[in-house]
Amino acid sequence: MYIENINSPKDIKELSVEQLSVLAEEVRTALIRKLSEHGGHIGPNLGMVETTIALHYVFNSPIDKIVFDVSHQSYVHKMLTGRMAAFLDPAKYDDVTGYTNPDESEHDFFTIGHTSTSVSLAMGLAKGRDLTGGKENIIAVIGDGSLSGGEALEGLNNAAMLGSNMIIIVNDNDQSIAENHGGLYKGLKELRDTNGESPDNIFKAMGLEYYYLGDGHDVSALIKLFTSVKDIDRAVVLHIHTIKGKGLKYAEENKEYWHAGGPFHIEDGSPKGPGWPVNETVRESVLDLIEKRSDVVAITAGTPSVIGFTEDYRKRAGKQFVDVGIAEEHAVAMASGIARNGGTPIFGVFSPFLQRTYDQLSSDLCLNNNPAVIMVFMASVYGMNSNTHLGIYDIPMISHIPNLVYLAPTSKEEYLAMFKYATTQKAHPIAIRIPMMMPETGIEDTTDYSLLNKYQVVRKGSGVAIIALGDFFELGVQIADKYKILTGNDVTLINPKFITGIDEELLECLKTDHELVLTLEDGIVEGGFGQTIASFYGLSDMKVKNYGIKKSFPTDFRPEELMRENGLSVEQIIEDIKSVCREHVM
Repeated sequence: MYIENINSPKDIKELSVEQLSVLAEEVRTALIRKLSEHGGHIGPNLGMVETTIALHYVFNSPIDKIVFDVSHQSYVHKMLTGRMAAFLDPAKYDDVTGYTNPDESEHDFFTIGHTSTSVSLAMGLAKGRDLTGGKENIIAVIGDGSLSGGEALEGLNNAAMLGSNMIIIVNDNDQSIAENHGGLYKGLKELRDTNGESPDNIFKAMGLEYYYLGDGHDVSALIKLFTSVKDIDRAVVLHIHTIKGKGLKYAEENKEYWHAGGPFHIEDGSPKGPGWPVNETVRESVLDLIEKRSDVVAITAGTPSVIGFTEDYRKRAGKQFVDVGIAEEHAVAMASGIARNGGTPIFGVFSPFLQRTYDQLSSDLCLNNNPAVIMVFMASVYGMNSNTHLGIYDIPMISHIPNLVYLAPTSKEEYLAMFKYATTQKAHPIAIRIPMMMPETGIEDTTDYSLLNKYQVVRKGSGVAIIALGDFFELGVQIADKYKILTGNDVTLINPKFITGIDEELLECLKTDHELVLTLEDGIVEGGFGQTIASFYGLSDMKVKNYGIKKSFPTDFRPEELMRENGLSVEQIIEDIKSVCREHVM
């Protein structure tokens, strides 16, 4: 075996091409074993084995610098750059993250987890090299699915202007997470079908030198191609055709399902635990509305799973489902246009990817006050836990945008009522923060949401008021119950429902018989919902304590531990109440 002797890229340079092909199979086998036990990005990494080996064989990392777009296909790169043990030894599986990370290795240059950024980042490295007299190769590796992102096209558009070494590898497996969408991919298919000879060549149109390789799993051909452009003095695109999920039959056959996932049984691909969670309430509410109303369209940006629209649901929705590819900015602006022209667009998006749309949300949508519906998923400490995929920044980011109404349901019934309101009203753009936990209460929500910013008093008490938002409403219930046990008294428990406004009348009334207001929000506390409440009370005698997550980039955390670090356990909050309201606590 060769794999156990690979401690750095230098070790693979000593192997013959035939030995590299054997190494590739050993690497793929090791990957499959770890992924089956640990989970992770499956298809992207299996498809990049030979390309990554050839890159490190030809180039001299870390002097030559490789930037992986999204970096969810960088597992093989990590294996070849001193981190092999994290893929061979189960006890060390968690020693590395799922993305490139400069804290792990000098061979990683950026912490990356979002798409379409590699060309721009690599171009910056190249410009920095030129300014400081360097001579190294700069390589950007980008998948075809990422090319639909605007930043990727901006980077390609400027790359030829650099006038110095810049190598762009387009890993084309004809697949984003789901299928690719957009006119760009017709041109890529023509290039594949003509062995790179089609005149419909977007890369040449941008002034870039271009080469095509039809078999991205041929180590010898890859080495020859990379060697031919090593130390080149201009920008060049190497268009390589690969197979996503290569080497795992069921992953090759169902590329969407096997993009990423949890542990599985190698023999048949069956999961070892629960699969990707689908919110059936959301999925059925969207499809039901599509089937009842011809003006409704569901929109996604390369992640149809966000609303649970698997292939069968996409077919049922037909032309009333639009996947714009990885292009969230376009999705929001298009939704604004649909709403302006009488349609009812519903854009489903993961909270970490909503960050890419700020300008479109503000200027294209909210400034024009068009009644589009934005459904925000995984906006929670209970959502994704990588520092590249955090969903806890949405409230400070968008809640201050004028005209936007941002709603936070705490139950299935509240979600359905908010969804009905959002998709029937024409007064405002509406965003709904889809809860991670959506319990069914059995009680219909009859709230008139057209009366903006009216909070619901769930329990009436005195002394202490708890305003608990969205997923943290249950935490508020637990605190209220514990307080009752300790004191015999009830706190006032409030479900605000509205993130983007305050119920001034209710907050004013609390002054009469309350001395402390606690706010609980499942997100960054700085600039968030709670601080708006604190600002309202300002110079009054009311004491206000805001609870949330401190501004940071936490990673690989357990929600309960992160919450405790931020004082968000029932016991910690009760102690805070005791310190202020001693006369109420036995």
